[in-house]
Amino acid sequence: MTGFLHRLFPHPLLTLLLALVWVLLQNEVTAGMVVFGLILGVIIPAMTAVWWPDRPSGFRLGKMMSYSVIVIWDIIVANIQVAWIVLTVPNSKLKPAWIVVPLELTQPEAITVLAGTITLTPGTVSSDLSTEGRSLLVHVLHTDDPDAVRDEIKTRYERRLLEVFS
Repeated sequence: MTGFLHRLFPHPLLTLLLALVWVLLQNEVTAGMVVFGLILGVIIPAMTAVWWPDRPSGFRLGKMMSYSVIVIWDIIVANIQVAWIVLTVPNSKLKPAWIVVPLELTQPEAITVLAGTITLTPGTVSSDLSTEGRSLLVHVLHTDDPDAVRDEIKTRYERRLLEVFS
């Protein structure tokens, strides 16, 4: 029976999220819209399950929540920093840098979250993952110390992601 339930609900949280989003997109909440949202919430994940990777093992939701708060805060701070750089630093004085960040992360989902975090944070962009998946190439808009940026990515983000995906 477990195999049947897993095929019917391959991603139960996604099922609930899709149903909730469907209901919220309607002008009014009716029983018919709730039922239709649940039907969509069952059909869409079931039809797309073959393209989904396996769930990461050892995922810690609580640690991910605290990681998300840190990332949101860093995005706010980086927006202010980048705005200050754009407004006060002439182009001729900018010090962009390409930085190779060696990775301890091995799970593809964890590496994807790290690369996404770097790209979401203004002033930095993840541009390439090495062929063997052991390092990220990151572009920084302006830095005096590329090694410090690398070390901050490793301690602020990668260390926490190692805890999230352990």
